[in-house]
Amino acid sequence: MGGCPLKQQSRAQMMDTNQPPPLVDYNLFKADAPLREALEREGAAWAQDQVDDLGRLAGTQEAIDWGFQANAHPPQLRTHDRFGNRIDEVEFHPAWHRLMEVAVGHGLHAMPWREPRPGAHAARAAAFYIWSQVEGGHGCPVSMTYAAVPALRQQKDLAEKWEPLMTTLEYDPGLRPAPTKRGALFGMAMTERQGGSDIRTNTTRAVPTGTDGEFLLNGQKWFCSAPMCDAFLVLAQAPGGLTCFLLPRVLPDGTRNQFHIQRLKDKLGNRSNASSEIELDDAWAVMVGEEGRGVRTIIEMVNHTRLDCVIGSASLMRQAVAQATHHTAYRRAFGKLLSEQPLMVNVLADLAVESEATTVLMMRLAGTFDRASDPVESAFRRLALAVAKFWTCKRAIAVVAEALECHGGNGYVEESILPRLYREAPLNSIWEGSGNVNALDVLRAMSREPESVAAFLAEVEQASPDARLDRAVADLKRELSNTAEIESRARRVVERMAVVLQGSLLLRYGDPAVADAFCASRLGGDWGHSFGTLPSATEFVSIVERHRPRNL
Repeated sequence: MGGCPLKQQSRAQMMDTNQPPPLVDYNLFKADAPLREALEREGAAWAQDQVDDLGRLAGTQEAIDWGFQANAHPPQLRTHDRFGNRIDEVEFHPAWHRLMEVAVGHGLHAMPWREPRPGAHAARAAAFYIWSQVEGGHGCPVSMTYAAVPALRQQKDLAEKWEPLMTTLEYDPGLRPAPTKRGALFGMAMTERQGGSDIRTNTTRAVPTGTDGEFLLNGQKWFCSAPMCDAFLVLAQAPGGLTCFLLPRVLPDGTRNQFHIQRLKDKLGNRSNASSEIELDDAWAVMVGEEGRGVRTIIEMVNHTRLDCVIGSASLMRQAVAQATHHTAYRRAFGKLLSEQPLMVNVLADLAVESEATTVLMMRLAGTFDRASDPVESAFRRLALAVAKFWTCKRAIAVVAEALECHGGNGYVEESILPRLYREAPLNSIWEGSGNVNALDVLRAMSREPESVAAFLAEVEQASPDARLDRAVADLKRELSNTAEIESRARRVVERMAVVLQGSLLLRYGDPAVADAFCASRLGGDWGHSFGTLPSATEFVSIVERHRPRNL
């Protein structure tokens, strides 16, 4: 009897032994040196307090819980009310609404349109990157609302009506007529099951009503995310060809539009967000832009959502690296901390290098949206955005997988955030154009807009002389000049463009140790085929410490 309490105490102590403390009560912005540096560099220092406030909130236990709860309780579809009336509503857990309130309240859906000042897109990118680390799924309606504004501005009367609602800081869920709402969210519905990314094969039809600019839409959309939004930009075949339309969920007279949600998608990840199949049955819509030029009208929306795919991937990488560096700083194995073991330190440094390269690239791209009136910046963005979308979204998958492995079995259980990050990681590589779509988009830009190639090369050549970068640039120029079988080589070409651009940016703006490690491995060839194969001369410890978060 006397030994039992001691045995129980010993077991309790064993349960608490060698487990890291939770990564909580830290400021995600203060803990992210590459982001802080880039925010100032891109002319958005004025937003530091706002991003800092988000960083503090994102590190609280309350916010972390919202992310877990929103995924544990995914949205539910209610097609009919108890009287059999079609309502097509999606119900969300309160945690989802709290995430949305914070996002909208901090202007993540509208900051550049509310405050059109230098650095506004960069400021918004930094804030979106920080808050997405809490939960990525809710970023979908936030991103689409942000991206819909420039597309909608092509139709002045519609922009005047809707933009004030799209740029308020009030989150006002629920399907009601627009004039009665304090804020509105936008989505888009483009793809259909017979074509997917090949939207020119769309079969949804738009029939004129006889009133100027008004149409009735009939057809199905295969992947419509965030169907609870107040309005959508939709592509449909009008008499004059593929055209963009604005379709509200609730008509001006207060009745529901004929926008029917067939089912919610059962997705690998992104579970907090509702994605759906919808049917349009004489759904009322108004034309945006010119008839027959729907792709041109909606392309600016796609450009902005592609930027958010890059931001989302950078966000996933950063959170994965934060978790891995934190865990290994406390976990012991084979007599010492994991963070003191040379091979683990190599892995952590390699992950940190990839994360910083992506963060710097993300912010540089956001800056091009701020400088869109500059022809050189615009030409550079035309190529760099598709290049970055292709590459960073793929690298996020590998980074998250390796960070999960750093935790061992602890990283593979749902109580850890790593499984959620792992399921989320492939998403950005698929949405807004898969890898092949973006690689081919790069080829199209090079052939149609040669000034974009000149702008891209001018950008990468701005770095101070570095033998590794210089060789990589020379190799890239040879690749670009060789057009033989270039479509089959598109991924190889775009991959080289991405790492050369990242290397140049790191040499100019990154931590010197990170830049040296990146150039030695990614450009100089002193690297293996997996993370943790950086050259032995790398400043491993300083790189890891730069990226390890601290509890405050």
